[in-house]
Amino acid sequence: MSRELPADRCKIPRALWRNMAAHGLPIDGALAQAGIARDLPEDPDGVVTTARYFAFFRALESLAGDPGLAAKLVAAAETATAAHPPAMLAAFHSPRYREALDRTAHFKRLIRAEVLTITEAEGEVAITKDWPHATEPEPALSVDIGFGMLVELGRRGTARPIVPARVELARSGPPSEALARYYGGPVVTGAARDRLVLRSVDVDLPFPGHEPELLQLLLPALCTALGALDEHASLGGRVKWVLKRGLASGRRELADVATDLGMSERTLQRRITEEGTTFRELLVAARQELGRQLLADSEATIDEIAYLLGYQDTSSFHRAFREWEGVTPARWRQQRG
Repeated sequence: MSRELPADRCKIPRALWRNMAAHGLPIDGALAQAGIARDLPEDPDGVVTTARYFAFFRALESLAGDPGLAAKLVAAAETATAAHPPAMLAAFHSPRYREALDRTAHFKRLIRAEVLTITEAEGEVAITKDWPHATEPEPALSVDIGFGMLVELGRRGTARPIVPARVELARSGPPSEALARYYGGPVVTGAARDRLVLRSVDVDLPFPGHEPELLQLLLPALCTALGALDEHASLGGRVKWVLKRGLASGRRELADVATDLGMSERTLQRRITEEGTTFRELLVAARQELGRQLLADSEATIDEIAYLLGYQDTSSFHRAFREWEGVTPARWRQQRG
């Protein structure tokens, strides 16, 4: 079955707006040239179409006149981590760089009509970007920021100077010196398409620190849900704890939970049945509990919460939440102030 195309809606994270403003970039001028309202950076739920999104980055690139702008923005993002979306920070709770990339690809699909495809062959992991609703190539500035942030994710998460095997760019002309210095590896232009190529050995590196203090700073509700397991918890409680930790990365199957709890699928299934419940009921309960916590205790957007609960799209979360509570997530949050 083919996967449903993402909606034609793109959102620029608050971290990037703040980063651009800190660099004194002509944001208002770029918004005006792209035909976008000037209050978009202040609207936490503000989205634009792919065409407007591309127009903004083309305008910003033209007005700034700095070929090394993307490298500067990506490098500066390291000091502005607390401004990143909670769901992006959750990637740092991945066990390895590989899982962090998968989580990021899932999150981007929710906030943006952008599809990251990750393939692996002969010791290399290639990442490409597709925009199903685009009628023209992605602007160079957007490509460079996107690829740069994926590399930065690996560098911060592994605490190692990850260097791509190569960066292939479809544009003509030589790459900027600033961009080449940032990557530290070969940057090739005139390629068939834009591709970030990483080494498999780097992608398999662990994320030892998980940056828990950053997650606690921005999203204490998630940190609480992902905290230490109560040693006196029932089996059902332990299953829900494992599920909450793995929902965003797609680890929500019985086999995954059994592995994490150190038992066979058959044993786990039998013990769940003995407690008078089912795995499906525990999965729904885990999503309900975590969803309520995030809606009530955080600034996470509805899209971000859908990601953290492991839904493939926001509409699926809306349908499930209405079944649980009888109202939409936004209405439930509004009712509770």
